[in-house]
Amino acid sequence: MSTSPQSGALGMTLTEAISCLSDYDPNALPVSKVREIVDRVVSPVEAIERVSIRAALDRVLAEDLVSPIDVPSSDNSAMDGYAVRAADLAANGPTSLRIAGTALAGVPFAGSAGAGDAVRVMTGAVMPEGFDTVVIQEVVQVDGDRVLVPAGQQAGQNRRLRGEDLARGKPALRAGKRITPADLGLMASLGFAEVPVRRRLRVAFFSTGDELRSVGEPLGPGEVYDSNRYTIWGMLTRLGVEVVDMGVVRDDPESLERAVRIASESADAIVSSGGVSVGEADFTKQVMRKLGDIAFWTIAMRPGRPMAFGKIGRAAYFGLPGNPVAVMITFYFFAREALLRMMGADPEPLPFVRARSRTAFRKRPGRTEYQRARLVREADGTMSVSTIGSQGSGVLRSMSEANCIVVLHHGQESVAAGDEVDCIAFEGLV
Repeated sequence: MSTSPQSGALGMTLTEAISCLSDYDPNALPVSKVREIVDRVVSPVEAIERVSIRAALDRVLAEDLVSPIDVPSSDNSAMDGYAVRAADLAANGPTSLRIAGTALAGVPFAGSAGAGDAVRVMTGAVMPEGFDTVVIQEVVQVDGDRVLVPAGQQAGQNRRLRGEDLARGKPALRAGKRITPADLGLMASLGFAEVPVRRRLRVAFFSTGDELRSVGEPLGPGEVYDSNRYTIWGMLTRLGVEVVDMGVVRDDPESLERAVRIASESADAIVSSGGVSVGEADFTKQVMRKLGDIAFWTIAMRPGRPMAFGKIGRAAYFGLPGNPVAVMITFYFFAREALLRMMGADPEPLPFVRARSRTAFRKRPGRTEYQRARLVREADGTMSVSTIGSQGSGVLRSMSEANCIVVLHHGQESVAAGDEVDCIAFEGLV
């Protein structure tokens, strides 16, 4: 495995990105504006390494993968049956042909055949020279060394053409593709043992708060277990990044500064939870702004209004809220896509599913709301969705019970039962 030198993972500065926006208000920033800023600041890691295809799953392809061969390499049969010449077939009745031999997948027909002949072929067998059509075995009648082909066959039927899947010299997979199991099979079918991928993104994360305790420690009065670190670990791991767990950082300037400095020196991105709300310890903003170019926002969304973003050294920084549900929502709708871009992927927008609401959803215009819900397919094939109840940003159980997020857009008002809404299914996301 070879690795090119590491390089920075940021593009435009935060100040430049913000200057491109009109009506920028850090105290009431729409979701769309946040995404616009983040997209302008982050850019892919440039380092590339070659890995075996067994190690390439979920990695991001760094270069176009060009097919060195035609796939299939020859015209071949798509079905079990008989290879014939379309010109030999009668237009208005059955045709009797001599069976000249057999072709198997991997064992081409080696005999001599021409006009008036048919060759028994198995699926995948190379088409005998001069033969252009396959008649499936279920419709023919065989009598000794003769086969009777019924009328109505179409010239070229049941034949795969050389290079129809992939032509030699054409891109099989494009750079920026996050490699799937199907891609591994495609790579193997082309004979690739190794492929070039982007260096794995390194992300450091930590929680902040004197009240937090790690799992296994006894709880004192007012203390809680740190669930956010486990949730963030899971979300980062699902992305396929290299994770660096920095634990719990206490609420004092020295501890925070030390943790952030270490993270910025060793990682491409930093994700923290807690310490970004209005009214929290002033030293959080002071420390962050001392170390880097950071903006603190109040986003027009629910849950997850407070968020910080920027860069510290060469690392992108995502300061997420402290409430567990808000952590997940802000990660999925801001950090996730940004981290994918930094990985070198070209992320597609999360797909909406339109569903009929079985319950009412309260909503006021002027903010985007993300409500936890259950999405089901009805007997008639249509999709319906209903709220799972409490939408409090601290009710983490709701994210376990839900299987989708109902997205109520910025200008949207309350939804009545029977209205259609946009949903994003958790399958493939969480």
